[in-house]
Amino acid sequence: MAFSLFGKRDKSDQQPDQPKPSAEQPLEKVSLFDRMKQAVSRTRDSFTDSISSVIALTREVDESTLISLEPILLAADLGAPTTALVLENLRQRALRTGIQGGSELKQLLKAELRQILNNVARPVAHPFSPPEVIMMVGVNGTGKTTTTGKLAAYFTGRGRTVLLCAADTFRAAAIEQLEVWAQRSSVQIIKTKQGGDPSAALYDACAAAKSRGTEILIVDTAGRLHTKTDLMKELDKMRRTAEKLVPGAPHQTLLVMDATTGQNGLTQARLFTEAAHVTGIVLTKLDGTAKGGIVLAIATELKLPVVYAGIGEKLEDIIPFDPATFIDSLID
Repeated sequence: MAFSLFGKRDKSDQQPDQPKPSAEQPLEKVSLFDRMKQAVSRTRDSFTDSISSVIALTREVDESTLISLEPILLAADLGAPTTALVLENLRQRALRTGIQGGSELKQLLKAELRQILNNVARPVAHPFSPPEVIMMVGVNGTGKTTTTGKLAAYFTGRGRTVLLCAADTFRAAAIEQLEVWAQRSSVQIIKTKQGGDPSAALYDACAAAKSRGTEILIVDTAGRLHTKTDLMKELDKMRRTAEKLVPGAPHQTLLVMDATTGQNGLTQARLFTEAAHVTGIVLTKLDGTAKGGIVLAIATELKLPVVYAGIGEKLEDIIPFDPATFIDSLID
């Protein structure tokens, strides 16, 4: 049975939407917004159109309005837990103060989605002295090695010195693939032979980074071992190896996820989250899916922030992830 959600209003309780970048803002910020907006265009086209169709018919926001939003959020791959959380928060907000029509409902929806991402945001614990060790983990096929190379190019493009470590010694051609990315990124690489000890390669890389004064060491790890126990043991061994030479290492452990796998990717992600002490997510192929809402599902279900997003196949197609920019790009 539908119920009216209008109530008394408290002007101080309103949450105005954040402004979009303007010409007065720095060029880099505008560029980030434009690149993010282009990356999520497939999601935005379906998501915004669906929301707009609900809002266009909404004069009085009631329970039936919120019920109409549910399949839209699920279709964008927010997942059942995130969708339920968003709708319940909107419902409670409506009962307390009322919602004045579809336009305000849209702004409140944006605020709810932004808050989900802000809740898991955390500052990166950069070391006081180099090198900063970043360990890349994830299943094969998500673009882990490619992302490692792109991050190397991203950091060098900002004046940082980078060294790559080819510690994925299990997958055929993984070392050769990373060598290609090292050349494209104009960085050096420490490697061993296929089938070699990943921890030995990491030890050599840590020693080299320290002796050379390299600022960032990025470690490409194996995407698949025989069992979960093997995975945990190997990753634990690598963490201990890194910390022997570099206090606090690894400083970041980034899980690479493929946005096109949607909810299926969350199951794989949970394994690595438990085994690798993951600190953040790199979401690849964000431009290739109409279900970019997976970003919010990651925040709700994995309690982890997305820190970088892959938005194309070019070397420069990786950007730092900003929650406000993402939400503003997603919902016009």
